[in-house]
Amino acid sequence: MILVDTSIWSLALRRRRGDLGVADQRHVHEWERLVRLGVVAMIGPIRQELLSGIRDQRMRERLRRALRPFPDLALDVEDYEHAAGCFNRCRAQGIAGSAVDFMICAASMRYAAPIYTADRDFERYAGVLELTLHQVNPQA
Repeated sequence: MILVDTSIWSLALRRRRGDLGVADQRHVHEWERLVRLGVVAMIGPIRQELLSGIRDQRMRERLRRALRPFPDLALDVEDYEHAAGCFNRCRAQGIAGSAVDFMICAASMRYAAPIYTADRDFERYAGVLELTLHQVNPQA
């Protein structure tokens, strides 16, 4: 299972293919490959981020339907506590991040699911936390 971050979902489902650069296209192709393999996972806060800020009701509804086949990994009280601990550990090292980013980190560790992201902040978090980041083959 691969925990796909908001940045990748957004490239795949919110952006026009013709507007994507080479690196972003590679991310979309990798996302498609992972979907075909059935190993894509998400959490509720990622779903919320993706559906937030879309002004056009039809576009928001289309995205909501596209996301519906992907169930959320369950989160519980311990995950939120762990996310806060991740925040605190990174902050002590001078690394700031969002609450959602640290929830992604906590869920990744709980489920032993590498994080697939285009957000370079996760590389910094991985320097402090026991995270595994999904790597895309540059030749793909």
